[in-house]
Amino acid sequence: MNPIEADLSESQLAELKASSLFNDDLAPVPEARRKWRVGSFAALWVSMSACIPTYMLASSLIGGGMNWWEAILTIFLGNLIVLLPMVLNAHAGTKYGIPFPVYCRAAFGTLGANLPALLRALVACGWFGIQCWIGGNAIYKILGVFLPSLLGGTPLPVLDITLAQFFCFLFFWGINLWVIYLGIDCIRWLLNIKAPLLIALGLALLWWAYRHAGGFGPILSQPSAFDAGQPKAGQFWKFFFPALTGMIGFWATLSLNIPDFSRYAKSQRDQVLGQALGLPATMALYSFIGVAVTSATTIIYGTTIWDPVDVLTRFTNPAVLVVAMVALCIATLATNIAANVVSPANDFSHLAPRRISFRMGGYITGIIGVLIMPWKLVADPNGYIFVWLIAYSALLGPIGGILIADYFVWRRRKLNLVALYQAAGEYRFTNGFSVVAIVALVVAVLPSLPGFLEEVKLLKPDAVPKTLSELYHYAWFVGFAVAFVVYLVGRKLTVASVRQTA
Repeated sequence: MNPIEADLSESQLAELKASSLFNDDLAPVPEARRKWRVGSFAALWVSMSACIPTYMLASSLIGGGMNWWEAILTIFLGNLIVLLPMVLNAHAGTKYGIPFPVYCRAAFGTLGANLPALLRALVACGWFGIQCWIGGNAIYKILGVFLPSLLGGTPLPVLDITLAQFFCFLFFWGINLWVIYLGIDCIRWLLNIKAPLLIALGLALLWWAYRHAGGFGPILSQPSAFDAGQPKAGQFWKFFFPALTGMIGFWATLSLNIPDFSRYAKSQRDQVLGQALGLPATMALYSFIGVAVTSATTIIYGTTIWDPVDVLTRFTNPAVLVVAMVALCIATLATNIAANVVSPANDFSHLAPRRISFRMGGYITGIIGVLIMPWKLVADPNGYIFVWLIAYSALLGPIGGILIADYFVWRRRKLNLVALYQAAGEYRFTNGFSVVAIVALVVAVLPSLPGFLEEVKLLKPDAVPKTLSELYHYAWFVGFAVAFVVYLVGRKLTVASVRQTA
């Protein structure tokens, strides 16, 4: 039996367990535990895609000037594009049963794998904080119905939110840490009830928008701000490509660490078909709800409200508001644990497998999620897309390019499973680091750096040529392509150099 594609022998398993690079959470999943079929992956994506950030993603495009079909098309295209690296990176997880940080060892080295793992983990910490802020804000609004005085107050220095908002955020954050403590069974239970709750809430909001805006006609007839005679006439493409990059960036995180889930797949067909059925369709459907409701707020209130929590606070019936907010909190909790704890917990565990468990990794994620002050990341639609989503896609795109180039082109889908856990094995490279991968990552990030510095006001708009700064708006595409090419060239040069020396 080939140990690469089947269970490890007892002697191999004993060797792995003696390694400093091994713990039970990072171990290859044996064949008997690989039970996820098409339905499991489709349900996973339905559950993770039906969330408030998806709603906000769509409504932020409306806030940026798009009409309903432009926004939905942009989101659908973005998810169709990101589905490709998602399915490709999932292949190694399914074939070898390994999680994301172990998968990274083949390209980055046994120690160098910590670099992409930590970059991915820090992004997840940001998303963890954003989801905690959404849930905490819902609690804050619920309390405000019964104690209106809470909704006032002066923002705290540095934090820029009130004391009541901060305590509500910490309360919901604490619930998340409690679920992490309870373990995977509690997470699975939450996911089972979460998707129906949030889909029901979304459809209820859609019905409300339909009723109060006079049907879908007025909602869907809202003009694009980029049309002739409108405020942003002729600027569509200038907004579209950065927005598309942002849409890809939304799931660029999971497109890397998908092996954390695909390692439980029964077959490659199950993970490919399940993801193809679950991701683009659910994102399009829930995005349509966000688009329709946001467009309706423009008709009903005369202003665009892109945050669903703010929309819900306009309801006058306290019972309706409380039920909706509780459903939102439960659904947000489930999404947060599944999408933003599983991966960083594994990633932080990878730093010191003998000392950091999955649970401890989850606690580290929670602490960083507070320190990052997530409420500032989602303060406005422009910052949400152009700073948060695009900025981290500039980091994750190159990592995806390197992993796919290494696994599919350089190694032709063949890994030495035992060596992935050996500190002195073939994936040690130079003292545990792959110089080729690190150089490729740095080179691929550099083109997007000037534009990012301009976006966060650290460079003046005319400090660098416009053509160079504009590359930031295509950060994921540029980073992926440059890293893919530089990595393969670097590998070939390294082999040629070794042959000459020999």
